[in-house]
Amino acid sequence: MKTTAIEVPVSENLKLREVSVNDTSAVFKLIDSNREYLRKWLPFVDYTKAVSDTEAFIKSVTAEGKISDLVFIVLYKGQHAGIIGFKSIDAVNLKLEVGYWLAENQQHRGIITRSCSALIKYAFEKMKMNRIQIKVGIGNTRSNAIPKKLGFTFEGIERDGELLSNGQFHNLEVYSLLRKEWDHKQG
Repeated sequence: MKTTAIEVPVSENLKLREVSVNDTSAVFKLIDSNREYLRKWLPFVDYTKAVSDTEAFIKSVTAEGKISDLVFIVLYKGQHAGIIGFKSIDAVNLKLEVGYWLAENQQHRGIITRSCSALIKYAFEKMKMNRIQIKVGIGNTRSNAIPKKLGFTFEGIERDGELLSNGQFHNLEVYSLLRKEWDHKQG
């Protein structure tokens, strides 16, 4: 396991810290207390039945040498508020996907928009990525507002892109932001 966690400051009250096994209990409690809210869009929720399931996930994304995922705890006013991170990191083609979820009681504060903005900057400046992608379930209006606010381009629909825990596939909206577009917006 890594010895130094990456931290990405967002604002005075909002910080992103690389997840560690020490977060296991808090993350499980957050999922468990938001189970009904999260399960509509996130397939992992119904498979997360015990603290050990969360621990296994955290160990899998923090394993030494793991380079395809980088997961952060969203800390709002010092409290665990959700998860955000990079998945499907492709170091050869310099692209990745951003995924996120937030506790229901933390909605409407701009937490995920600001967190995504900070991670986008991190991905382009520190990781030297060229393309960032966000996929959102069709109908998940809160979530698909994020890439729109951040200037991502809608590319199309990934048909049957995700299998939900109810056994049904659903379509995903695909958004992307290229480094040259981000650079242009920065001035």
